[in-house]
Amino acid sequence: MNARFTLAALVVSTSLAGCAGMTHRAGPMAMATLEATKGNTTVGMVMFHQRGEQILVHARIEGLKPGQEHGFHIHEKGDCSSGDGMSSGGHFNPAGKPHGAQDADHHAGDLPALKADAQGRADAKFQLMGVTIGSGAADIVGRGLIVHAMPDDYRTQPTGNSGARIACAVIVRHQP
Repeated sequence: MNARFTLAALVVSTSLAGCAGMTHRAGPMAMATLEATKGNTTVGMVMFHQRGEQILVHARIEGLKPGQEHGFHIHEKGDCSSGDGMSSGGHFNPAGKPHGAQDADHHAGDLPALKADAQGRADAKFQLMGVTIGSGAADIVGRGLIVHAMPDDYRTQPTGNSGARIACAVIVRHQP
């Protein structure tokens, strides 16, 4: 069996099992299955759970550069058809804010960086404000999710100077 498929299946089953106990308390859920762009090996699964005004995010990703940070963003379009991730457009930014870190003014699509371990894997959990699952102008469903080759400097406008797009996914609504 394909190792990437096995990883994706394991991540989905683990994530969903962990969510099973909280579905009665949690709001809408979404997920994204990251696939490598042409010439890259990065794959993974990202779960989004809305609880009130915040989104809880759990990302499990492999095939990253060991020990390095990688830019991580929600992009405008849920389109990974170009092979290089460029068809997903720019960062999701419905409020017209500048690019930045979570503790400053930032695009709705600006996420915390992924930090790879020595094996090139990242297991990140964080919270987002200012986005929703399934409603309103800040809805992330149907948007693109991109992992970049380089760290995000959180200053360069409008991209963060985080380099090539090494994995792409479309965020889809999940019905438990």
